[in-house]
Amino acid sequence: VSYVSNSPSTDILNIVIFFITLAHCKIPRLGISPKMLKNEPDSPTQKLNDPDLKMFYFNQNLDHFTFTPKSYMTFQQRYAIDSKHWAGAKDNAPILAFLGEESSLDSDLSAIGFLRDNGPRLKALLVYIEHRYYGKTMPFGSAEEALKNASTLGYLNAAQALADYASILLHVKEKYSTKHSPIIVIGGSYGGMLAAWFRLKYPHIALGALASSAPLLYFEDTRPKFGYYYIVTKVIKGTSERCYNMIRKSWKEIDRVAAKPNGLLILSKQFKTCAPLNASFDIKDFLSTIYAEAVQYNRGPSYSVTNVCNAIDNNPPNSKKGLLDRIFAGAVALLGNQSCYDTNMFAHPTNNNKAWRWQARKFTEIVMPVGYDKQDTMFPTTPFNMTSYIEGCKADYGVTPRPHWITTYFGIQDVKLILRKFGSNIIFSNGLSDPYSVGGVLEDISDSVVAIKSNNAGSHCQDIVMKMKGDPEWLVMQRDKEIKIIESWISTYQKDLKALNISI
Repeated sequence: VSYVSNSPSTDILNIVIFFITLAHCKIPRLGISPKMLKNEPDSPTQKLNDPDLKMFYFNQNLDHFTFTPKSYMTFQQRYAIDSKHWAGAKDNAPILAFLGEESSLDSDLSAIGFLRDNGPRLKALLVYIEHRYYGKTMPFGSAEEALKNASTLGYLNAAQALADYASILLHVKEKYSTKHSPIIVIGGSYGGMLAAWFRLKYPHIALGALASSAPLLYFEDTRPKFGYYYIVTKVIKGTSERCYNMIRKSWKEIDRVAAKPNGLLILSKQFKTCAPLNASFDIKDFLSTIYAEAVQYNRGPSYSVTNVCNAIDNNPPNSKKGLLDRIFAGAVALLGNQSCYDTNMFAHPTNNNKAWRWQARKFTEIVMPVGYDKQDTMFPTTPFNMTSYIEGCKADYGVTPRPHWITTYFGIQDVKLILRKFGSNIIFSNGLSDPYSVGGVLEDISDSVVAIKSNNAGSHCQDIVMKMKGDPEWLVMQRDKEIKIIESWISTYQKDLKALNISI
């Protein structure tokens, strides 16, 4: 095994402070596909081969909300259009718009199936928009400049992203001379939150929104009773009680080995880490991420909780195979057989990782109070600590996060009361086996703000990814219900146009 140092500091005290802070700052990955553990490049090496898909760049404003000279700077924002099945402006045919999240447009195009699957049925124009600071949509001319410090990263936030989408969608309508084509926005995970917020903030642009696996209630003011890791524990325990018990025992075993002379070196070899471990926290954090991702993106046949637990359970109880050997086998089952395993992806982060780290994992506005609570029985108890979180953010970038800003700006406290009064045409879809579903809207709020959920099934954003031949019946029915609701919105809108005698 070859090692490259990934220590955040050569000073021992700083290392200790770093790990204590990080333990209270980790937000499990949002996003539609399970890419984070593999630390994939910002754009896939294999491009989507679709001749009907055309790429464009829009000259986007850097800052939509101030009138300083710098705010008039522009950057090139990437988007794609598929007009193959669109019925055209004369029919006021609909537009399905995918709002990108913390990923490149290339990755989204290869993963998202909802638009392509339903575009022909709705005779819709398909639009996919890349989020600012991700993929090839970089302000300030390059990723190096855009991501270098707080002064340039300060323009990366949800409000600016929504304004970007509004500008591009109005541009698309003008480009295709289709003033009255209704727009349905679609997003998953963080993008699902953006879709719901877009409908609320820009109802004159979007007729409706499909928000898939959107944990928009997972904030300090709307924190769920049971957290993310409660569901991780529940799913793994339900898959295999033995697997669950071995994972529970493994944390103390890791600490016991780490306390030996050269204990961290022993663990590094045991888990084939690409860099030497600085503390037992390194490997425990790596393993907890594996369990979280296995549950969150539990789609099988290769990427599944069953595979992880089968590998951990593989030998009889009296086998000579040690506990940590079994735990390592579980990691290999998820990640595949590799020459070494990167336990600290942020040692060599991609540009997308850097942007998301600013936006959510440690800083600014997406402050989700995710910790290991006493109900999360598979994990050592380490509750979220806001004080440690804030101090870690200030130490890295000199900025203080705003944990209450999301709820202030988007108004999601008392969601049932508020959305019942002014919200409409939003679908919140969740699979209850997705750990982030604890922060989702799980009950109908009104006739047109509805929750569609799959009980004891459904991984993160599963309803909007590509259809597969072996999709379970509940998933087929969920997708069908979603598209029928969207069709009803469009039908009502078209009737309203005729009733008001509005033509193109």
